[in-house]
Amino acid sequence: MKGLENSTYLVGYIISNVVGLLFLLAAIKKPYVARLMFVLLFGWAFVANYTLAHEKPEAYLEYADFSIQWYRSFIYGWFSRHITQMVTLIAFGEACIAIGMLLKGWWVKLACIGVIIFLMAIAPLGIYAGFPFSITVSLAALILIRKKQFDYLWRFRKAKPVYE
Repeated sequence: MKGLENSTYLVGYIISNVVGLLFLLAAIKKPYVARLMFVLLFGWAFVANYTLAHEKPEAYLEYADFSIQWYRSFIYGWFSRHITQMVTLIAFGEACIAIGMLLKGWWVKLACIGVIIFLMAIAPLGIYAGFPFSITVSLAALILIRKKQFDYLWRFRKAKPVYE
C-alpha cells in the first residue's frame, strides 16, 4: 500500500488495525466494552479534529496524499476552501456518535449507523484512515446492532439481588 514505506505510517497502520481487531472481538464477546471503546474513540476524535480544524486546518490537506483520485480532487478543491467548517461539522458528528453510544435504544442503533457511514466515508483515505481499520470497525458496529444490547452503557451489569 502506498505510503507504508515510511516507518511512522507503518507503525500507525499496524496499531490502528490491531485496535480494529480489538473492536471486532469486543463487539462479538463484550458488546458493552465495544460501546465504551466507541465512546472513547469518537470522543477523542471529536476533540482532536475540532482542535486541529481551528488551530491548523491546512494539515487536513495531507489526507489527499494517499487517497483515491476522486477524494484527492475533492480535498484539493472544494474542501480546501472550507476545511474549518467541514471538519467542525465532522467533529460534532463524532461527538454525537460518542454520546449516542452512551445512551440506550434507538440512539445506540443510530450511533452504530453513524459509525458505519463515517468509517465507510473515510475508507478511501487509505493509510490515513488505517484501511482496512474502517471496514473492520464498521463490521463491529454492525455486530452491535445485531446484538441488540441497547441499554444505557453504565447499566452493563445487573445488580445482584439482595436477600434478607
